[in-house]
Amino acid sequence: MREDLTCLQGLISTKTMEKKASSSSMAVTAIWCFVAYVTIATMSSSAASKPSFDDNFSIMWSENHFKTSEDGQTWFLSLDNDTGCGFQTKEKYRFGWFSMKLKLVGGDSAGVVTAYYMCTEDGAGPTRDELDFEFLGNRTGEPYLIQTNVYKNGTGNREMRHKLWFDPTLDYHTYSILWNSHQIIFFVDRVPVRVYKNADYENNFFPNQKPMYLFSSIWNADDWATRGGLEKTDWKKAPFVSSYRDFTVDGCQWKDPYPDCVSSTTQHWWDQYEAWHLTKDQKLDFAWVQRNLVIYDYCKDTERFPTLPEECSLSPWD
Repeated sequence: MREDLTCLQGLISTKTMEKKASSSSMAVTAIWCFVAYVTIATMSSSAASKPSFDDNFSIMWSENHFKTSEDGQTWFLSLDNDTGCGFQTKEKYRFGWFSMKLKLVGGDSAGVVTAYYMCTEDGAGPTRDELDFEFLGNRTGEPYLIQTNVYKNGTGNREMRHKLWFDPTLDYHTYSILWNSHQIIFFVDRVPVRVYKNADYENNFFPNQKPMYLFSSIWNADDWATRGGLEKTDWKKAPFVSSYRDFTVDGCQWKDPYPDCVSSTTQHWWDQYEAWHLTKDQKLDFAWVQRNLVIYDYCKDTERFPTLPEECSLSPWD
């Protein structure tokens, strides 16, 4: 096992160095070593019995727009001018690590949104908490944009948008959320692209009380998704297909009326001190993202928010 972990660490380090050799090296931190160790241990003990889609998820709508690969390990959602499709976890969680590999719609995908998110309920309820990855489609040759958002008690408007340093339609890439009582981090291939901090006082901007399901869906949003709605979905290109695999969750599974683990526990790596802040190497990666990939940050939009929201005063570096 130790040799396998060392080999995996070297492989990750090599690939990340190749990816950003001209910028900052993407060192693998101790926390990722632990995640890798857990992953390898799980693979070793159950390599012959990987969980199926039905083990973790249920279809939300349009089951005829959902398919799986022959081995059941890759899942496909499609969108046409009739409808899209979506799924959700059977369990809900409060805090943890949530990860999925996605390959996005290729070619002309203007108007199409692939959503990968956590939410307290099925539907846009008026008091929901929510953590969003939204992948905004493009015209052929234009870059995909990734939008993240955070809702607390039904209030969002906390959008950030990023470019990606790769084409997300050519291969699978890993999109992850770390959620504990101190911070929420959105990761792309283990690179922190957004850090959302909690305050040391009771507030109405950090979602930390309600358990959430994990969802993904594909749907038409050509009224806003591509160039503010100027680019419409070309239905002659349908069906639009996004694909998924390798769902990983290491979190506190909610059990009514209250889960076995709560925010004060530190028995899980995602709720220990190292996960409360960015590590030194993560700060280097995050700085690179800030310099090169951010194209919109609501905390810098003084025209939209003459008085910035209070969470904007919290430093992601602390």
